[in-house]
Amino acid sequence: MSFLVFALRRLATSVPSLLIILVAVFVLLQFAPGDTVDALLAQMGGGDAAVGEQLRHFYGLDAPVTIQLGHYLWRLVHLDLGFSAIYGKPVAEVIGERLPVTLLLMSASLLVALLGGTVLGVLAARRVNKWPDTVISTVGLLFYATPSFWLGLMGVVVFAVKLGWLPSGGFEDLGAGLSGLERAFDIARHMVLPTATLALIFLSIYLRVMRASMLEVSTQDFVRTARAKGAGESRVVVRHVLRNALLPMVTLVGLHASTMLGGSVVIESVFTLPGLGRLAYESVVQRDLNTLLGIVFVSALLVIGVNFFVDLLYARLDPRIRARGR
Repeated sequence: MSFLVFALRRLATSVPSLLIILVAVFVLLQFAPGDTVDALLAQMGGGDAAVGEQLRHFYGLDAPVTIQLGHYLWRLVHLDLGFSAIYGKPVAEVIGERLPVTLLLMSASLLVALLGGTVLGVLAARRVNKWPDTVISTVGLLFYATPSFWLGLMGVVVFAVKLGWLPSGGFEDLGAGLSGLERAFDIARHMVLPTATLALIFLSIYLRVMRASMLEVSTQDFVRTARAKGAGESRVVVRHVLRNALLPMVTLVGLHASTMLGGSVVIESVFTLPGLGRLAYESVVQRDLNTLLGIVFVSALLVIGVNFFVDLLYARLDPRIRARGR
C-alpha cells in the first residue's frame, strides 16, 4: 500500500470516533438544567407554561431523547446542522460567520509556535549546557507554567493600556469602514495579542521537544558517518539532524490541534473575538443545543482534517512508512 492509503485508513478510523463524540455530547447535554425554550422565554421576559409547551413541540424538544438523537444524526447525513432558535438562522450560517476568525487564530498561532519553537529548540541544542540553552529553556518553562488567560490580560495591560500600541480586543474596527489592505492590516493588528498569547504556550512545548530531539538525533550513527565523510556542520545539521528531529514535532502538531481549538475558547473570551470558542460559550449559557452540537461537529472535522494532513506529512518524512508503502 502507498502512504496515501495508509493515511486514508487512518482517516477512516476517525469516523467512529466522530460518531461517539456526537452521541456522547448529545446525551450529556440532556442532563444539563433547562433547554433552548427556557433561554428563549428568559430573553422574552418570561411566558406561561402553555407557550413553553408549544415552543418545545415546535422545536421537537418534547420528543424522547432517542428520537431527538435519531433525527439529529439523520440531518447530519444530509449535511443539515439544524436551526438555531437563539440566533434565528440556520446553525451552518451561524458557524460560517464565526469559523474564519477561529481558523485565522489557530493557523497563525500554530505557525508562530511551530517556527519559533523549532528555531529556539535548534539554538538551544546547538549551545547545550551554555547560557543560550539555559535562557531559552528557562523562558520556555515560564511560558508553559503561566495560564493563557493571565498572559492575555497582561498583554492587554502592557501593550494596549499602558503603551497603546495594539487594540485591547475585537477582530476589527467596525466603524472605520476600512477595505482592502487597510482592513487586512487592521485585522492583523487586532490579532497580534491573541495570536501571541495562544502561541506562547505551545511554543514553549515545541522548543523543549525540538531541543531534546536534536540532541538525540545528533548522537545517531548516520550523523557521525556524515561528519566522517567531511560534510560541513551546517549541511549535517540541516540535511541530517533537523530533518529527522522534525518527526516528533509533526506528531505534536496533530495532537495539539484539538488542544489549541479548546484554548481558543479562553483566548476569544479574553479578547472578545467573534469565533467558534466564544460561540460555544454563548451556546452553553443560552442552552442552544443545535448550535453547540454543530460546533462540536465542525471542530471534530477540523481536528480530523489536521491529523489527516499530519499523517500525510509524517508518511513523507518517515522512511519506514515510505518503505512499507513500496
